Amino acid sequence: MARADNHAVSLDRIDRQILEQLQQDASLANVTLAERVHLSPPACLRRVERLKREGYIKGMVALLDAERLDVGMVVLIGVVLDRSTPESFADFEAAAQGISGCMECHVVTGEFDYFLLIRTRDNQSFNRLHAEQLIYLPGVRQIRSFMGLREVLSTTQLPFTR
Repeated sequence: MARADNHAVSLDRIDRQILEQLQQDASLANVTLAERVHLSPPACLRRVERLKREGYIKGMVALLDAERLDVGMVVLIGVVLDRSTPESFADFEAAAQGISGCMECHVVTGEFDYFLLIRTRDNQSFNRLHAEQLIYLPGVRQIRSFMGLREVLSTTQLPFTR
C-alpha cells in the first residue's frame, strides 16, 4: 500500500484518523481507538499493525515533563564546521549522537551547518556540557548557543495534509 519512497499518499481517511488519535494519546486501548475511528476492534488492530509494519508508526512513547525531571532548560546550538566534506559531516553527526541531553540534530541551510536542541538543568550544567563535550566535537569552527527563555509551543504531533 505504501510507495517505495515512503510518502503518505496511500493512507486513507481512516488511517489518518488512527494516526491522529494515536498522536494525541498513544496509550489508547484498541477498543477505544476502534470506537473513535468507527471500526471493529480486529479491523482497527490490523490497521495499526500495518501502519507500524510500513513505518508510519515508528514507536509509541510517553511524553515526560522536562521541568519535573530537572531538564527544563532548552538550548539551541548553531554549529559551523570548518570543512564541508562528507567525512567531516559524518564525523560530526556520529559525535553529536553522544552529546548528553541532545534531543535533536538537524543539517540546515544558511549561516550554520547544524542546529542541535539540547535539554539541560540550568546555566551551570550547560556550561559544564560545553566545557566537557561541545568544544571537543570534531571539525567544528564555531558554536553559537541560544538559551530558551520561555516555551511558547512544543508539540510532537505532525500535521496531516488532506
